[in-house]
Amino acid sequence: MLRYAADWRTIFFLCLFATLSITGWVLDPSGPLLVLWVVVTAVSSWICAVAAHNTVHCPVFKQRWMNRLFQVWVSLSYGFPISEYVPGHNLSHHKFTQEREDVMRTSKVNFRWNLLNFLFFFFAVGPGVTAGNFRYQKMMKERLPQWNRQLLIEMVMVWGVKVALLLIDWRKAILFVIIPHLFAVWGITTVNFLQHDGCDADHKVNHSRNFMGKVFNWFTLNNGFHGIHHETPGLHWSLTPQAHAERYHATIHPELEQPSLAVYMFKAFIYPGKRVTFDGKPVVIVGEGPDHDWVGASRDTAATELGAVGSGS
Repeated sequence: MLRYAADWRTIFFLCLFATLSITGWVLDPSGPLLVLWVVVTAVSSWICAVAAHNTVHCPVFKQRWMNRLFQVWVSLSYGFPISEYVPGHNLSHHKFTQEREDVMRTSKVNFRWNLLNFLFFFFAVGPGVTAGNFRYQKMMKERLPQWNRQLLIEMVMVWGVKVALLLIDWRKAILFVIIPHLFAVWGITTVNFLQHDGCDADHKVNHSRNFMGKVFNWFTLNNGFHGIHHETPGLHWSLTPQAHAERYHATIHPELEQPSLAVYMFKAFIYPGKRVTFDGKPVVIVGEGPDHDWVGASRDTAATELGAVGSGS
């Protein structure tokens, strides 16, 4: 059934989120255990968001109908319809990395204190992502109705389940579903700031920051190998470490192979906490302005890109 056996790990994390969410609802812990439970559930939902990112680039199953069902499951775990992830991510960010057509470019935040850039990046890019996705859905409604139908199914399931859970018990729904899902969407968006800020978008290999820790990458489905993902978006996540070693390691700047995400974040946001390029120069943002029209720029490739989602090929 699976195109790659490694995706049993993907299924494991989807099951883990469901187990944590349902068990938390039933047991209803309190005090410090409640806080720990919500935190772990939120982290597991973020890993499901990583799975959503992987799924829209490389389908999990060989059969198209299974991929469509799987997308609904991933959407329920991540908390948002993953079909709407495709336009703003694949056709804006990947095609126009750090350009004005990239609605997730890191130049949209420019606080003097770098920690604020990290914390508020999601709120700076969110409106542009939402508006672009809405316009793109309107354009594709007639050009690719099968993608639009899949999106509508995911929307009905995701928001229908959330509303139902809120009606059953609003407190538990917020603790074990809503908060984890909000953290997931914040996290999967904000990680873009870690991966691209201060990099050279025009360079062959220095366009992305990579996090090489083995434990981190086991839990995040190799999300740390971001450069090779930009070069070959359809490459399955289980193959990215080897591809990175073969194509990037020999020529990439050493600072773009970070051994630890935690250490990098401490240096970048706490001490010394300066916003610098990968080679140690201050980040200077010049000419930042409103988004350019990525929807129109992607019009000709839309059907090809969106048609690949949910396919078994």
